[in-house]
Amino acid sequence: MRGDQAQTSEVSQTSEVYNGFKETEIGPIPVDWDVIPLGKLARVKYGKARPKQEGAIPAVGSGGIYAWVNEALVDYPTLIIGRKGTAGRAWLMEEPCWPSDTTFYLEWTKDVDIRFVFGYLTLSPLSGEHAKTTLPSLSRPDLENYLIPLPSLPEQRRIAHVLGTIQRTVAAQDGLITAAREVKCSLMQRLFTYGPGLEPAPTKETEIGEVPEHWGIGILNELCEKIVDCPHTTPKYRPSGVLVVRNFNIRDGHLRLDRAFFTSEEEYRERVARAVPQAGDVLFSREAPIGEACLIPAKTRLSLGQRTMLLRVDSAKLSNAFLVYTFYSENIRRIMMSMGTGVTAKHLNVGDVRRLMVPLPPVEEQDEIAHCLATADRKIAVEQDRKAALQALFKSMLHQLMTGQLRPAETSEVWKTSEV
Repeated sequence: MRGDQAQTSEVSQTSEVYNGFKETEIGPIPVDWDVIPLGKLARVKYGKARPKQEGAIPAVGSGGIYAWVNEALVDYPTLIIGRKGTAGRAWLMEEPCWPSDTTFYLEWTKDVDIRFVFGYLTLSPLSGEHAKTTLPSLSRPDLENYLIPLPSLPEQRRIAHVLGTIQRTVAAQDGLITAAREVKCSLMQRLFTYGPGLEPAPTKETEIGEVPEHWGIGILNELCEKIVDCPHTTPKYRPSGVLVVRNFNIRDGHLRLDRAFFTSEEEYRERVARAVPQAGDVLFSREAPIGEACLIPAKTRLSLGQRTMLLRVDSAKLSNAFLVYTFYSENIRRIMMSMGTGVTAKHLNVGDVRRLMVPLPPVEEQDEIAHCLATADRKIAVEQDRKAALQALFKSMLHQLMTGQLRPAETSEVWKTSEV
């Protein structure tokens, strides 16, 4: 339960009114809204162990849908709330479902828009700091006494409609991202099998699969000026200093620094004794997972961390950008996985990487292929950025609508004019 919510279900009758708002146990809300314990809107009921027989009805646990069963425990729209595990997480179910025995579900006794109630539980999760520090799970009174702001039913519906519109737009954006990725996948298959020409090139079968007839096959060790494995000692990490790139920082052809680690200048100098990473070098992950790769961006100073390698190509023979895309091509990915050893997490030995065979088109074709795929990547990035903007808009609107800072009549104009 949120720390600023009262432990009683009774709403204070003495509220300070200012600028159309009143102060309540859950903070300022519009003067025409009420604060109601959830238990006065619905009966809180325990879920049950799911049936063993499979079917088409979703079984919902504290972490969401986890199975499909042959009958429904609840045949009306409800909110399912985790009481163990992901305690306080709410799930909106508008179709028949089976809440599991690790959850509560709500049987409505008042006429409310459940999408509005779900929105508030999303903004202000029931678990909160209280559950984290004192409750291993939620009890029925926690849920019954949880306070909800309640505008009129028409306003609840308008608020839910605005939020639903944004959510549907986010879902549509997911479809655009998926489509852009599928286009790139098809494009890669075409380019690495038939080349970049307007007409498909004649092909031949090789050790690495079908490739254009005029392409060669090269071995990485003969195409790179340097292939350097990471130092086999773990650096002493610091909150700032020189960036240390680890295997999980290399994903989908890009350097991801949402989890960044740093080391000292002194240790950096020791770790780069064999090769100072330069802009344009290829970073390669040889474990967890195998074969992720990216280019070092300009003006990025770093050293190699666990399970990474540096490949510096001979630019007269091989394009660095083309090599990165090669690692994601279907044939080379399959070969790397077959070469990998290990049970819990497959890895490539340094010798395996050195001996890896890759397709070798003329350099001008390598550049053309890299350019085509980079264009596809930019399209995916644009769609991902738009999704992120929509998600930020939803978060902002959720807060403002659920606290009454924006009323539905205002939000229609905000939604129309928001640039995302």
